[in-house]
Amino acid sequence: MEERTAGTGPSGGSRTGRNLPAAIAVGVGLGALVIVSLFTVKEIFLAVVLGAVGVGVVELVRAFATRDIKVPMIPVLAGMTAMICGAYWGGPGWLVGSFAIFTFVVLIWRMFAAGTEGYVRDSTASVFTLVYPALLAAFVALLLQPDDGHYRVLIFVAVTVASDIGGYAAGVLFGKHKMSIISPKKTWEGFAGSVLACVGVGAWLVVWLMGGQIWQGALIGALVAVLATLGDLIESMIKRDLGIKDLGSILPGHGGLMDRLDSLVATLIPVYVLLSWFF
Repeated sequence: MEERTAGTGPSGGSRTGRNLPAAIAVGVGLGALVIVSLFTVKEIFLAVVLGAVGVGVVELVRAFATRDIKVPMIPVLAGMTAMICGAYWGGPGWLVGSFAIFTFVVLIWRMFAAGTEGYVRDSTASVFTLVYPALLAAFVALLLQPDDGHYRVLIFVAVTVASDIGGYAAGVLFGKHKMSIISPKKTWEGFAGSVLACVGVGAWLVVWLMGGQIWQGALIGALVAVLATLGDLIESMIKRDLGIKDLGSILPGHGGLMDRLDSLVATLIPVYVLLSWFF
């Protein structure tokens, strides 16, 4: 999520045109859905992940279509489902195997769907969509697998969300020095806020939920702050290249689900690796 400049319009929207009250309400609702599903039955949370990432895939495929880039929706969604479910019930081997199989499925599907014109372009975009967000998101299933998986997922989500909140607050209050022309609303002050928020939340939750050390949580938080920011910038590059503001409009005040998933998928694998290493 990009930082926003301070100030609101007469209808509660920020100067960037975002409706801040709506954005907060949606954020709270999504957080409640994640927590309730995560701490009831793990498979319910897995279904929430499938739904969210599936919508993200649809948004990305439709965004590519605005530039006449043809990504086959059905095999990509099938591959996403196979990777996430395979990772949860079968482990890393099933995840890698599913990705390899569906890479060839989308290549073959495209070969018979639209002829030779644009084959390399469309196939590259199709494999890209299998990776981002589908393959990356599948690691949440691996994070969920252990008995304490609900705690691991909560740490991952909370620390990544802390990056958005800390960056937004610091950017609004103190932001003056622009960070990147790719995303003009990002500032170095906002990034510092992200780091402080992530390190604090990471250290707290790793000690409280996992019985770990403060430095372990702080390390996770610092890494998340960097990667979440890079994830935002990567999606900004995609949107700029495609000439669109948001990848979707399903979430009031946020845009599309991919506009919410960008930092999450960027931080997921490193958090999974560190938590697996520490615990």
